[in-house]
Amino acid sequence: MKIVLIDDDQLVCMSLKIILESDASIEVSAVGNDGSEALPLYRQHKPDVLLMDIRMQNMDGTDALFLLLREFPDARVLLLTTFLDDEYIVKALELGAKGYIVKQNFENIIPALEAVNSGQNVYGDEIIQRIPNLIKTADTFDYTALNITQKEYEIITLVAEGLNNKEIADQLYLSEGTTRNYLSTILEKLALRDRTQLAIFYYQHK
Repeated sequence: MKIVLIDDDQLVCMSLKIILESDASIEVSAVGNDGSEALPLYRQHKPDVLLMDIRMQNMDGTDALFLLLREFPDARVLLLTTFLDDEYIVKALELGAKGYIVKQNFENIIPALEAVNSGQNVYGDEIIQRIPNLIKTADTFDYTALNITQKEYEIITLVAEGLNNKEIADQLYLSEGTTRNYLSTILEKLALRDRTQLAIFYYQHK
């Protein structure tokens, strides 16, 4: 299993590399120290899993994840962090991270990588325990804080109901081209990749 490792703490990188390569089945193909390195290193090495810290100085892991999945939508990314901030958990789920675990739990990192590589989603116990609270508070979500207009919100709800662009256009008396433009703007504002993620976002914040 080929791994690319990104963490802005060089000591952590060295420690993780030693831990990972203690397993004969794992090869750390490259190491980076900022989120901006994730995409070029992924392009170069095409790892089975990208293991990446979430908080980094210049570009954090969620921004790097967005850029990476836009070009490589099938990339398997396991996010590694010392933080349990709700904002990061929600964003990681929305963007499509395959896993999100706390880096202090060194013994869980290799099993998590193996699970992600096999196609599973992996979230540490600490993360899973927080998800119900995130869902519970979702009814207070304010779309206007993200500059979503009333018309854009209507389109979001129709996407969530499974309507295609033509059906949305007919229902809202828009052209298909205008509907596509609205959808592109919505995805950009919410930092999402596609209408599937948009539907998930809607139901998470309903």
